[in-house]
Amino acid sequence: MITKTESDAPREIRDTGIRIIGDIRGPEPGATLICFGGIHGNEPAGILALEEVFRQLESAKEPLSAGRFIGVRGNLPALRRSKRYLEQDLNRIWTRTRIGQVCATAPGERSTEEHQLAEILTWLRELLEEEQPPFYFIDLHTTSSPTLPFVTMNDAVINRKFAQLFPVPVILGIEEYLDGPLLSYINELGYVSLGFESGQHQEPSAADSAVDFVRLALIFAGLLSDTGGRETRSRLANLREAAKGDAAFYEVYYRHALQSAREFRMVRGLKSFQPLPGGTLLAHDRDEPVFLKRKGILFMPLYQEQGEEGFFLIRRIAPWALKLSAWLRRFRFQDWLAFLPGIRWADGNTLLVNLRIARFFSKPLFHLLGFRSRHRGRSHLLLTNRERTARNADYRDTFWFSLKRPGRLR
Repeated sequence: MITKTESDAPREIRDTGIRIIGDIRGPEPGATLICFGGIHGNEPAGILALEEVFRQLESAKEPLSAGRFIGVRGNLPALRRSKRYLEQDLNRIWTRTRIGQVCATAPGERSTEEHQLAEILTWLRELLEEEQPPFYFIDLHTTSSPTLPFVTMNDAVINRKFAQLFPVPVILGIEEYLDGPLLSYINELGYVSLGFESGQHQEPSAADSAVDFVRLALIFAGLLSDTGGRETRSRLANLREAAKGDAAFYEVYYRHALQSAREFRMVRGLKSFQPLPGGTLLAHDRDEPVFLKRKGILFMPLYQEQGEEGFFLIRRIAPWALKLSAWLRRFRFQDWLAFLPGIRWADGNTLLVNLRIARFFSKPLFHLLGFRSRHRGRSHLLLTNRERTARNADYRDTFWFSLKRPGRLR
């Protein structure tokens, strides 16, 4: 059972034995915002930012105007040792199959990260029963390479709408290449859930950007008043400057998987969002050189000894494609796919595509309709869809849900 932070508990990153960083309620009913920091133990900026935000709120005359705000530490044992993880990546085991296995395993037989998952899961389920929607979830991270701050998310329209309020790049499609992130599990429950990568691990600016992001999330979710909009404008300006004016949507189209991060060496001096020409030497993997086959944009190159991905490649998504995608989903075109030959529903959110029959359908078409591939065999493709589980009704009364041009906030 997770216990709440004592009011006199120390608020330093070294105090990694307390799960809850802070828990504040406003005087009126409202949304619940949950922010995670330290799901990876070598990423302290998110926790430092949350500690700072709670210090600011607790020193204010009226901390919140409504709702509830909770800050949660992630992998406590890994945080104590400043390691990404101890036995397995806590942000890669949140699949339904794995969760079922963990719950069926005796506590004494669980791995370090399985124990952390079980504790967070128990707390999360209790919270969802205790509070009323809407819920907002933010997972704070940093990267091992220099980077602009950016948002990652599962591609549901409610996530897009909320993410567009922040003047930073937004990355779609990464869930197609990663198994078991925490936010993918939460997004399957239908709630708004964003990951925010605020910068490089040890850069002070990473914690600053995370503070800006969390304070804005509190304002946008209706928990924090900003009469006149002064704080909103200031913090939007901070993020816009940190992101160098880039607020485009990107899509991941390649992941360089690793057998062993210890045998992988990225070429020094590379960074996320860096355009590179074809033929660029990127890394050495098990002593073999890795070249960029054709020009592309580098994303999250790995400069640490733990990790399952050496790097990703991304491309910009045209604004017209985003608009078309939202329009198609508004009229639920995705629901009609199962009437086409070679395609049927495997369950409530998953399509089974027979590649021998439906081979004329391209992956971009499925992406437009909100599907991402989770498994590909020789003859079949499994595609999951976030729109069918999205709890749009929970957010319909928010100012941002029907906002036609969120860019006006920037």
